[in-house]
Amino acid sequence: MTQAKPRVSVLGAGSWGTALAALLARNGTPTTLWGRDPEALAEMQAAHRNVRYLPDLELPPALRFQADLAAAVQQADIVLIVVPSHAFAALLDRIAPMLPPHCAVSWATKGFEPGTGRFLHELVAERLPGRPVAVVTGPSFAREVVAGLPTAVTVHGSDHAFAQQLADLLHAPDFRAYTGSDMLGAELGGAMKNVLAVATGVADGMELGLNARAGLITRGMYEMLQLGIALGARPETLMGLSGLGDLVLTCTGDLSRNRRLGLALGRGVPLDDAVREIGQVIESVVTADEVGRLAEQHGLDLPIAFGVRAVLHGDVTPEQALRTLMAREQKPEYASDLFPPK
Repeated sequence: MTQAKPRVSVLGAGSWGTALAALLARNGTPTTLWGRDPEALAEMQAAHRNVRYLPDLELPPALRFQADLAAAVQQADIVLIVVPSHAFAALLDRIAPMLPPHCAVSWATKGFEPGTGRFLHELVAERLPGRPVAVVTGPSFAREVVAGLPTAVTVHGSDHAFAQQLADLLHAPDFRAYTGSDMLGAELGGAMKNVLAVATGVADGMELGLNARAGLITRGMYEMLQLGIALGARPETLMGLSGLGDLVLTCTGDLSRNRRLGLALGRGVPLDDAVREIGQVIESVVTADEVGRLAEQHGLDLPIAFGVRAVLHGDVTPEQALRTLMAREQKPEYASDLFPPK
């Protein structure tokens, strides 16, 4: 007899939460989507579209909608959290007393806890101890996932069986899901690439050419490796889908909000106007501070990330940040101690 699939509740009805919920429902997984705006959810249920974020893409008929958070959580075998990083900790606190004892916890949020730089898996371990947990990350634009275009992500978890189960639920002919066990590395790549995408967006907005874009991506990857190794991430994780893969996508794809922010800044648009025009949460605005804080704690010099932070704070213009970057002293491409012997 075929074992019934677990019930999944996706918490967060933005573009990425909607995309993952649609994917799971298409795969035959009983899936419920919760969002904080009951009127928006009712509109989605009536139109079977996410009218605000994905208006031209139809959602699968099997996808259910639930405006009551407790009802969504209490019926779940797995919750998949897909809210902005600044709302992540508060949502954990809300669902903690609601979760059934058997319920596993996963998330596809990218970023750090604002103000502390703590990783999201640390928050989950603190607030929801003892549960199987996993993070879903990688190069994936929501619009393309809902449209059924080929995509590959990775699922990293502390419990291999749960990471594999979640990857199996997501895996489809047009959606490949790999697995791993380096949550720190997977989360760092997913967060830091947003900061670096602003840098490449700025360069493209200033029309500095493809050579500049390639150089920024490559040197940005080096900064990601430096910080990751200092924090204890595995280099192979950062060279995989959650690091290099997501970095390339976010730095080159115009569906990226962080790249579009950089493009606007490079063209001279003020930060507040650029954020308002994009109309969605832009993680890099907060993440740049947390990357800078972590780098400084470990005595690292990350010139691209630091430059983005300075631009976002209004301390320098994009042109000044570029001049500072290009005026740095000549040096070897890689530090000799980047990969210390084991």
